[in-house]
Amino acid sequence: MGMVGGHAVSPAAAADSFPSRPITLLVPFSAGGPTDKLARDLSEAMRQRLGQTVVVENIGGAGGTIGAGKVANARPDGYTLMLVHVGMATWPALYPGWERKTLEAFDYLGLINEVPMTLVGRPTLAPKNIDELTSWLKGNHDKVNLANGGPGSASDLCGLQLQEKLGIKLTTIPYKGTGPAMIDLMGNQLDLLCTMTIGAQDQIKGGKIKGFAVTSLKRVPTPELDALPTLDESGLKGFNVTIWHGLYAPRNTPPEIRGKLNGTLREILASRDFVSEQERLGALVVSENLQTPAGHREFVEGEISRWTGVLRGSQSSRAGK
Repeated sequence: MGMVGGHAVSPAAAADSFPSRPITLLVPFSAGGPTDKLARDLSEAMRQRLGQTVVVENIGGAGGTIGAGKVANARPDGYTLMLVHVGMATWPALYPGWERKTLEAFDYLGLINEVPMTLVGRPTLAPKNIDELTSWLKGNHDKVNLANGGPGSASDLCGLQLQEKLGIKLTTIPYKGTGPAMIDLMGNQLDLLCTMTIGAQDQIKGGKIKGFAVTSLKRVPTPELDALPTLDESGLKGFNVTIWHGLYAPRNTPPEIRGKLNGTLREILASRDFVSEQERLGALVVSENLQTPAGHREFVEGEISRWTGVLRGSQSSRAGK
């Protein structure tokens, strides 16, 4: 039992009183990117249901592991949470000390959504469509730069698959998140970027960047993106990178509080308003099984297996440049 004012408090009572002060929702990437956008939508939905402010905090660097390390070391009381994407499955292959930490340092609270990516280019890029782009890349790959949100980020995984499918090597430029990379892309300081549909469609619609293709096996049914082909149908057979987001707490957060947070998350994911907003952005809310802590953890274990070999191979290739 916990103690409040010198009196013993049962776990159930402690959960009933949670939260009694603001919650911090940490995003381990720079502000302005698509994960940050999702965090702000989620924080507002949580506020409405929990009756407490949920403050989004951005701490970028080292592919997300700096911010994630802060959450791993936070007090496990439910007041420090983390929203992060596929990086949770790539850190074990990229960062010493994270081989086991991803699965051992956090409590899994549930997956949220799955988001296709969009291959986009600077507004002054010569190619007008994906067919022209792939031909242009094969002839100019030594002069082209491709931004990403850091090694092992969603955008990096997309870029690695693009280069592998085309059989070329591009100059890759890592950022602390896709938000800053998008600013430079719109300013014609970069050539290409893979970014989540959440972070691309408004800029494509406004003519601030060029959209070439989406990375899912099916087209994205939003007004801004439904005209874009998939990379799979454009000749890069089997190209499929979709990015998922999950909610985490420090390990050993009391089960009653974890249960309340998961229940709140599942209530949000069943909300028509939240689902409609995700669909508007080109994202899909995950199935009910993946919204559970057990389903979330099992899924991440599979993703770690999927990406570890790919990333270790890319590290060897980059080291050999």
